[in-house]
Amino acid sequence: MKTVLGFVLLTCLNVPAFASYESIGFQNKTLPDEQNNRPLELVVWYPSKTTATPQLIADSAVFVGDVAVRDAPPAAGAHPLVVLSHGFRGNWGNQSWIASALAHQGYIVAAVNHPGTTTRDRNPAAAAQLWQRPIDLQRAIDAVVAEPSPYGRVAKDQIAVVGHSLGGWTALEMAGARFDSKRFLQECVTYPQLSSCSVYKQLNPDSDPSSKARLSSDLRDKRVTAIVTLDLGLSRGLTNESLARLPVPALVIAAGAPSEDLPARLESADLAKRLPPAISRYVEIGDASHFSFLSRCKPGAMALLEEDAPGDGVICRDGDNARPRALIQSQIASLITEFLAQSFHN
Repeated sequence: MKTVLGFVLLTCLNVPAFASYESIGFQNKTLPDEQNNRPLELVVWYPSKTTATPQLIADSAVFVGDVAVRDAPPAAGAHPLVVLSHGFRGNWGNQSWIASALAHQGYIVAAVNHPGTTTRDRNPAAAAQLWQRPIDLQRAIDAVVAEPSPYGRVAKDQIAVVGHSLGGWTALEMAGARFDSKRFLQECVTYPQLSSCSVYKQLNPDSDPSSKARLSSDLRDKRVTAIVTLDLGLSRGLTNESLARLPVPALVIAAGAPSEDLPARLESADLAKRLPPAISRYVEIGDASHFSFLSRCKPGAMALLEEDAPGDGVICRDGDNARPRALIQSQIASLITEFLAQSFHN
């Protein structure tokens, strides 16, 4: 029901789209990496013409899942590719709602679980290799582009990255932004309340000199032609020079609900001011919280989260007097599809 509702809402909003698909496929696999011991869990949603019965994907005791047909044959033709990057301690399932909405609109959508910073893998050594996150997405692009038969053919020059929280930082790195750890630590002296500062301390990417050097290097993937950030973090470590020269269009979406540790004015809005105005857009959604970008919570999920870990119930809260999360997410999906359609066709 959620997928159908989202699809209807997007259609009613007259969102520019490449095509509309009633059915979508879903596949998952592991990308091996014997050299660096960093295997990646890759999942892909894609348009399909199948009439097979769909199954719930990314459904849990807390989050509402989305429907797709496992291993469905892909639709014919070329399709734009969107790669998703989850936030710190998140997972690919957190943004299954946007993956579903985009796949219904004709996009191939790939996502990975970033080792060390995902829900079930918090290995400190992997987490400290923050520079690996953009490389994870490069590997995802490689895998999807190289295998058109399972997911469909990727359209030329139509690859975007959409990232939430730390995933938003990852998207910017893919677009050519450069990170300066010294700058970031100075910003944390001024704004120690930012959650980005505590996350960076937990990640501890400066512990290894070689890792620190990789973090400040150019991690751009020139195949990426547009990016979207969803209430991103760690932005204050990105250099003014690299942001001013960002070569691809960027849509920056912020949660406007008041927040002490992730205020829009110090993260997304500050970032947007430093991007090229001609090819960037900033949107602040007043009733969205940082967690409005995660899948919808089931009834009773907040109590379940609080019982397991007091304080985690915030995951199910949006802003004060907020619209239902499904409506907030329909607005977000509309903004993204409109932006990508314009970016890919300019």
